[in-house]
Amino acid sequence: MKPFASRYLLLAAFSLILAACSSTPADNAAVPAQPDAWQQLEHSIASSELATAEDQLATLQSQAPNDSRIEQYQRQLAEAYLQRSQIVLQKGDVNAAATALARARALMPKAPALTGGVNGAIAQARKAELDKAEAALKAAEARPAAKLIDPTAPNTVVALKTTNIREMRKQLDDIASDVVNYQCDVVFQVPRKQDAPWLQTLLGKRVKKLDGEFALQQSHEIHRNQPAQAVLIPRRP
Repeated sequence: MKPFASRYLLLAAFSLILAACSSTPADNAAVPAQPDAWQQLEHSIASSELATAEDQLATLQSQAPNDSRIEQYQRQLAEAYLQRSQIVLQKGDVNAAATALARARALMPKAPALTGGVNGAIAQARKAELDKAEAALKAAEARPAAKLIDPTAPNTVVALKTTNIREMRKQLDDIASDVVNYQCDVVFQVPRKQDAPWLQTLLGKRVKKLDGEFALQQSHEIHRNQPAQAVLIPRRP
């Protein structure tokens, strides 16, 4: 009985070994191959995930500082940042363009020619912004003082003195002045529909007298339970 039992045990062990060997290739095949770190870096650059690409490049540089591919991908990443800088600059985002350009410079400090053209364009764009702001400031300073409106507010409501025609006409003179000087649209809020054309005509004549080229925009709303008033709305750039 003992030789038979020994042979049985040996046969069982041999069968287990065969089963383990045959299952190993299948198990290995089920595990997907991990992408190469360099391929991941190239994919990030191609997908414009530039911040991720910078992190990946820094990791590879610390692991293999003498690898010849480091400089190659540094240049690719710098060129990607440079392209981003040009695109956002064309859209008018000078700050984002400057940030992207700074990253390109940091990656390729020994290649100033790489960033020279975009740097000049950003400088010109910043100068244009400053010139525009200065011109707007001068224009604001050159305006006469507002008579009725608050130029910093989204709108100003003026209660019209319709019971005193002389005072109302003076109000309309002041409204016309502010409308022209501060580029305002006007909404007349009146209790009766027939009041609106009369007020709009009176204001229109005054605005035309001050500036015949001004495109006056007037409208009206009916508010039956409140006295007549004018809402002056400065146009925003």
